[in-house]
Amino acid sequence: MNAEVHETPSVSECFALMEQYQMLPNIKDHSIVVARVAEVIAAVLNLFGHQLSLDKIIAGALLHDIGKTSCLDNDEDHAAKGVEICMAHNFGTIADIVGEHVILRNYTVSRQFTEKEIVYYADKRVSHDQVVSLEERLAYILERYGMNNVVRCEAIKRNYALCRKLEKSMFSFLPFEPFDIPTLLTTRESPF
Repeated sequence: MNAEVHETPSVSECFALMEQYQMLPNIKDHSIVVARVAEVIAAVLNLFGHQLSLDKIIAGALLHDIGKTSCLDNDEDHAAKGVEICMAHNFGTIADIVGEHVILRNYTVSRQFTEKEIVYYADKRVSHDQVVSLEERLAYILERYGMNNVVRCEAIKRNYALCRKLEKSMFSFLPFEPFDIPTLLTTRESPF
């Protein structure tokens, strides 16, 4: 594996990729808010001794839906498509973040967090371009993607149960509550 695969894209490179892959404006707006939520959480976790890469988190959040536009009219997995795009541009450091933003694989609740878990959680807190509770986002996802399919709906609910456990663990380190995030975003200058 060459060293290029380990590069993390800059914010300007992320925005250039959004243009190159014709990311729809609403998906771009969603990605920006996810990046802001993830950055706030990670920055404060780092103040409490965690060692998270803000560059990886911001890039992973900005590009988490990079494959979505091309998958809207077909059955392709947009997370897998996003991984392909990241690898094609030698952004291997964020490919796993993009690949697991919908469902975390092999995650067990712990007191240590990776960039992948931060972006996964932040994505679950943003509906369109608004920060919402996990319950509000779950309701939207069930309506939009559940398709009245019992098996699919149960899988979505299991995914959100895991996210609730992650939220509880993560916020045990934070001096604010999940419902404080919208206020924090209005009082904090955006890094991009």
